[in-house]
Amino acid sequence: MNEDNALSSGLSMAELGARVRAERRARGLALERLAELSGVSRSMVSEVERGAKTPSVLVLDRLATALGTSIARLLDDPARAGVVVLKRDAQRVVRDPSGWERRILSPVLPGVEFELMRTTLGPGVDAGEYAPHPPGSREYVAVESGWLRLTVEGERHDLDTGDAVYFPGDRRHAFANDHDTTCVYYLAMELGQSHD
Repeated sequence: MNEDNALSSGLSMAELGARVRAERRARGLALERLAELSGVSRSMVSEVERGAKTPSVLVLDRLATALGTSIARLLDDPARAGVVVLKRDAQRVVRDPSGWERRILSPVLPGVEFELMRTTLGPGVDAGEYAPHPPGSREYVAVESGWLRLTVEGERHDLDTGDAVYFPGDRRHAFANDHDTTCVYYLAMELGQSHD
């Protein structure tokens, strides 16, 4: 994410914080419970909700996962049903200070927990490990260029340009680029239903 407390799409950290807080309250979760479910410290959750701290993509994903939703839903209001065109300038982009970017290519739709993303990992960038999403979640990855190291529950899978993989999203998973060239990959994620 940008260091100036705004996402590249123009959503301020205060607006993002208000969305996180609204999702937490809609689920009847106390701040402490969201911290516990996400593995994010209570103070960090509080700072994010107040718009005082810019979360990394990994922290934002952990919060979304604990809330049983997606990053896209935290960043955008649902679109109306029908044909939805997302022009490049309207797509939400989150950048992590460690050297990677996630561009959300799918609209947020009422009652649909699905995300299509284009991720760019700079040379030698490790995007970190993601907590399991709700049971029944599914993820599909296709490498456009470069090399990607995908680790699912400790098992390493090395993917080259043109390779694709499916894995259950309700397992721990990590993405990294161990090479000296940029890696670009697409990830489609369908979230299962959280029963917390």
